[in-house]
Amino acid sequence: MDKTSIIGIFLGIIAVGVGMVLKGVDLVALVNPAAILIIFIGTAASVCIAFPMSTLKKIPALVKIIFSDKQQYNHREVVEMFTQLADQTRKEGLLSLEKQLKEIDDPFLQSGLQFVVDGQSPEFIREVMLEKINAMEDRHQEGVAVFSQAGTYAPTLGVLGAVIGLIAALGDMQNMDVLGHAISAAFIATLLGIFSGYVLWHPFANKLREKSKKEVQIKEIMLEGMLSITVGNSAMVVQDKLGSYLSTKEFASLKKDETDA
Repeated sequence: MDKTSIIGIFLGIIAVGVGMVLKGVDLVALVNPAAILIIFIGTAASVCIAFPMSTLKKIPALVKIIFSDKQQYNHREVVEMFTQLADQTRKEGLLSLEKQLKEIDDPFLQSGLQFVVDGQSPEFIREVMLEKINAMEDRHQEGVAVFSQAGTYAPTLGVLGAVIGLIAALGDMQNMDVLGHAISAAFIATLLGIFSGYVLWHPFANKLREKSKKEVQIKEIMLEGMLSITVGNSAMVVQDKLGSYLSTKEFASLKKDETDA
């Protein structure tokens, strides 16, 4: 579970809720079916118009990614893995990797190491694996675009909801108490639109973007590791080369653990 997503939403709700109370606004005012319908159903309608069904089908999986912290490899694990593989191939040859291919769950890593075992050239491996990384980035950007566009539509629909509410309120100006209440209710749509756009949808898009960057970097480390093994770099060279993707503190910790071992 990605705790930061949960914490962020919780803090956003608390901030708005407590802010409303401090301003003397009754939280019951938020229970406005018309505003909820305009903002959330309206945003869903806009997204449906903007994207094909093949992209919309991915939304449940994207939401799972936003709230999930599951990652098969981290930077340090990849560096350690390729350091060991480099040492192994220097001692036993590239064919020694074959026995480990079936144990690898990551299709990208498995495919790349299979190219290494098959004796493909570094240029070929780099070209093919970069194509895979670029294709993965394109798929990720589709998901980012869905939430980014939702974040753009929601605040605008909030303005639309306020206009509709004001039209209804100004239609009967005889009772000023009723008029004041109606105008107040009209702006609930604006509040919900801005809140959902800038506390939910845009942050969701950014979370997906950041997770995509991290995954791309992991793949790039793997690619550099594959190429290093292909050209016969030593374990020390591979570790120093891939260690550039780690922070100074992480790399120092890696070297220390290796020394202690």
